[in-house]
Amino acid sequence: MLTYISRRALLAIPLLIGITLISFFAIRATGDPLAVFNRNPMLSPEQRQAIMHHYGLDKPMVVQYFVWLGNILRGDWGTSFVTEQPVTTVIAQRLPNTLILMGSSFLLTLILALPLGVYAALHRYSFLDNLVTFLTFLAYAMPTFWLGLVCLMIFSVWLKTHGLPYFPPGGMYEPTQPQSLPALLWHLFLPMVVLAITGVARYSRYLRASMIEVLRQDYVRTARAKGVPRGTLLRRHVFKNAAIPVATLIMLDVPLLFGGALITERVFAWPGVGMLFVDSANRTDYPILLGLILITSTLVILFNVLSDIVYAWLDPRIAY
Repeated sequence: MLTYISRRALLAIPLLIGITLISFFAIRATGDPLAVFNRNPMLSPEQRQAIMHHYGLDKPMVVQYFVWLGNILRGDWGTSFVTEQPVTTVIAQRLPNTLILMGSSFLLTLILALPLGVYAALHRYSFLDNLVTFLTFLAYAMPTFWLGLVCLMIFSVWLKTHGLPYFPPGGMYEPTQPQSLPALLWHLFLPMVVLAITGVARYSRYLRASMIEVLRQDYVRTARAKGVPRGTLLRRHVFKNAAIPVATLIMLDVPLLFGGALITERVFAWPGVGMLFVDSANRTDYPILLGLILITSTLVILFNVLSDIVYAWLDPRIAY
């Protein structure tokens, strides 16, 4: 296992460099890096040239990439073109907000999806199984932005119009109210539920299909014939083996906890990393975009390796 992990770690280095190389040139090809400064009518050509020289934008693209890569290796992620703050500072300010939203929705997804998937597999073709199947397909088919807008119209606008208790349409806190945990939970509820609905549909369907396949295996019938208690059989044999494909999905989705939900954060004006990425793309704030891509890419590669380790833990027959 250690040899396998070491080999994957060595292979991850050129892969990560390739990702940064493609991302750097793709992002720089999308527009003028000084577009945010062009909104100032008082900016003279000489001042613009001085700004380009300050940020090293007057050098060839290849040179800029290697300068940026060298700075990254030294721990210098650059400075935002818009706020003139270090990239790490800007991301660190938004990352806790994203972890609150994504972490709570991810936890809610697991709490709902795992029991639903197990129940549907054990009672397949029953009325409740058909109902769960219908609802999960419906939830999976609904676009996130549409679902978010519908929730805003019903639980924010319609309820408020009729004088009923309502949920806030966006943000983390009310600007005129003190910041508190109840206020945070009140603002968190709608975006958390919207994100969890799609996840519940996806995880429960995968777990149901996987459990049905495991229940048909010979060793399960043999264990039943030997009188193994139902709870022990499901816990030690069926669920553990059926959880392998679901574990893969979970491990691959964990990096999204740090990458944020671009659409949902935008719809609900949640000040997280996802909204930061969209705003930075609109303002051509390249250092922020590259920093976010680097973090997400690194986490995706890391959790791919961790998913293989979880595979071996869940199924001892797997060896590397």
